[in-house]
Amino acid sequence: MLRSRHSRVATLAASAVLALSITAPSDSGAAELLKARLAQNLAPISALAIVAKANGLFEKHGLDISVSNFTSGKQCLDTVVGGGADIATTAEAPVTAAAMAGQPIAFVAGMEYSDLKTMTAATAGIKTKADLRGKKIAFTAGTGSEVYTSRLLKSAGLTAADVTLVNLRPQDMLPALVAGSIDAFDTWEPHISNARKVLGESAIQLDTRGIYSETFNIVVTRAYLETNPALVGKFLAALIEAEAFVKANPDAAITKVADAVGMKRDELAAIWPDYVYRVGVDDRLVETLKIHAAWRLESGNHPPNATMPDFTKVLALEPLRSLDPGRVSVSAN
Repeated sequence: MLRSRHSRVATLAASAVLALSITAPSDSGAAELLKARLAQNLAPISALAIVAKANGLFEKHGLDISVSNFTSGKQCLDTVVGGGADIATTAEAPVTAAAMAGQPIAFVAGMEYSDLKTMTAATAGIKTKADLRGKKIAFTAGTGSEVYTSRLLKSAGLTAADVTLVNLRPQDMLPALVAGSIDAFDTWEPHISNARKVLGESAIQLDTRGIYSETFNIVVTRAYLETNPALVGKFLAALIEAEAFVKANPDAAITKVADAVGMKRDELAAIWPDYVYRVGVDDRLVETLKIHAAWRLESGNHPPNATMPDFTKVLALEPLRSLDPGRVSVSAN
């Protein structure tokens, strides 16, 4: 009887300890999570970061990532440089602007690239690049759209003087095309697919493959990287795991990203192959940075006395290289 009583007491005590361990907050577990603030462009180009957050991969790698969503990579990088966030998802245009302005940024990895595109309507009478002569073309100033437009015209044997350029936000381009105030527009997805849906059979997408691919990247300040190298490494490790998930489970990834950015799943699925998701830095990415910087110098869209940046001083590749050397293949670094 005494032995039985002791057994019951021991069982009750063990149960109490177990319950306490489950319900009580774990100070040690909370302390292990490193906190960081991500400024994210909420669009399919941020898919790896979106999937990493949705799948709990940041937590898996010891991070507590709070996300603030923006409509452009420029807003993201400006927020980081201004101290309002720690990590930015951004395209090459804000990177070159920051580098030319002497801002101490650290480019730690690329995570996506995709071609920019030109959309027009049958009523505009544009079937080839050469047909752009004399037309009104919309672009977005200060972004890859502007560089793409410049290169598009050059490839067609045209100059800015041969067309009328109209600076518009991407979301304003389709209404302008429908209203007839522009004849074509140059931008990125999903605005092209949205236009195709609205215009139906009258939609015409010009063949401009290979003219300009916009990149999407991870950038922090140099001071933040120097203070938090382990955190940045963990962030990149989570993105690499997200990349593996996206490639192995495209249907699930499309669903997660469509839900996050507010797109219809079928519409995102139709353009999903246009996005190339990979965490890495290679010569193609660096060349895109140089092309964009060269355009800034040629067009005058740069700070006073700016010169071509030394991108070896902008790239900060050790966090990624330490995770997987094969993801870093840059001739100059």
